[in-house]
Amino acid sequence: MANPGSLLLPNDREILDHLSMESNTRRRGEEMLFRSYTYFIREGIKKFRLSEEEAFDAYSETILSAISIITDGSFQGNSSLKTFLFRIFQNKCVDLLRKKTTKRQSIHRTVSIAELSQQFSDAAKSIIQRMVDNTDLHLLRQRMDELGGKCRQLLMLSAEGYSDKAITQELEYKTADVVKTSRLRCLERLRQLYKQ
Repeated sequence: MANPGSLLLPNDREILDHLSMESNTRRRGEEMLFRSYTYFIREGIKKFRLSEEEAFDAYSETILSAISIITDGSFQGNSSLKTFLFRIFQNKCVDLLRKKTTKRQSIHRTVSIAELSQQFSDAAKSIIQRMVDNTDLHLLRQRMDELGGKCRQLLMLSAEGYSDKAITQELEYKTADVVKTSRLRCLERLRQLYKQ
């Protein structure tokens, strides 16, 4: 797993050895890895100005990524575990900051109905255009509220210009194809609400 002349510390080797085992021994290695660097969470709060929950999430994702890299044999041991983990952690924190900044900008951005309709596929545009032509904006908002839950979120993210891939991650769908199918179902539900 690691090169004999690598920069690994004795504790690193012990963790790596445990992770290469099966069952309980591996689980103990995962716990050792997790506990060894929890102070990264404080670094995330201080250096990246993340909330405690965000820093903890970034740290948890870091550990999961590291375990995956280590167990599939990709980790070469050319740096200490601490250095390796901190690089992953920094990237996770930066990704979180970018995501927060993008969301903040999109929340404060106003969009005209014309811009909104350009974000949808042709079929969706015609449905929404008919709704806007036949009703007022207040009724559209009311129907969107009636949709509720994931449908409302999905349509709003689509309207804000999120790609299907981004929506897949944001709303935890399995694939972008599932997002497309779900969007069509949500638009159909919205159309049915207008018929009532």
